[in-house]
Amino acid sequence: MAERTTTSYRRLFEVRLLHHYWLDEGATVFDQISDAAGKTARLLAYDRRPFFDVRPTPATALSLNAARCVYRNTALGFVVGAPVSAVFRANTVLSFVVSVESAQFYGYTSLTLRPQTIYELFKTDDRRTYRFKENVPVLSNLTGATRGTGPTSDLFLSMEIPAPDASDTVESLVRSGAALLQLTSDNPAATTQQLGTQATDLPVFVHQGDIPAIVPPAGVTGAPARGVQLSDDITDDVFAVISLTAVRPDDGAFSFVDGAGAPKADPPVYQVRFKNRSTRWTYLDKTTYAPIAASPNPLPLTFFGNAGTKQKPSTDGVKASMTGTKVTQLISEIYV
Repeated sequence: MAERTTTSYRRLFEVRLLHHYWLDEGATVFDQISDAAGKTARLLAYDRRPFFDVRPTPATALSLNAARCVYRNTALGFVVGAPVSAVFRANTVLSFVVSVESAQFYGYTSLTLRPQTIYELFKTDDRRTYRFKENVPVLSNLTGATRGTGPTSDLFLSMEIPAPDASDTVESLVRSGAALLQLTSDNPAATTQQLGTQATDLPVFVHQGDIPAIVPPAGVTGAPARGVQLSDDITDDVFAVISLTAVRPDDGAFSFVDGAGAPKADPPVYQVRFKNRSTRWTYLDKTTYAPIAASPNPLPLTFFGNAGTKQKPSTDGVKASMTGTKVTQLISEIYV
């Protein structure tokens, strides 16, 4: 009689990449939609795969294979499963590269005005070329923030949104007291709009603080201030990096293993939230191109609903109004 063995699997963790352009209802943030059935239907119809590609780094793929884990892309993000008998060291790190599949993504996503330029720097001492890509966020369960308390709390891979800084540019997210603000122009003397009186009532969106400082190898000069070093693992097409460590010492809710290093019975669900862009909707005569009207304040771009009272704009008509090198506002032109 042939011998047969079976292995029971358990979800190790799930990561959801949720974009508010596809989730919000006009000016209403997805999380604050009152219709529970409508929210569920919206989430079931959501699919990040047309605009995001996600894949384990080669080193992570080897680690997952060695532990007999399985990786699966999903409409919401991705899932990793592990044998229930698997044991992970506390310092195990699993990394995943997120890249952009659709050019339209840059029209409706906040913070995409920040250049992600690649730098190639040659070091004569060891005759090596070091490569960096600026303004790439690294989203980690070691520094992520929560919303809510207890078992129903939301685990975000973005760190807490910071206070204002003089280096902040247009679309930066900042805390001012308890409120959440977004810059609507560059510093100095940046203008802002309030997104909520209580930042803790809103998701922790990907923001400028998620972009780490670059510490180049000794003797390498000219690297960008913030971003990531490129390698065989972190490839040129990277838009963001997700880095997950087995144990977070200061907050066990973010760990993906229990005290014995085994997959948790109740695995974590991590969230990455991308904020939709807000622009000043400007209406122009389609024949003469003369201005007709404009919204007094920036309004969010959404696929569902309409944040304004008139025709909403497309996502490919966003323009940055400039004074010298300073962005003074973002405009969506609508020809009527």
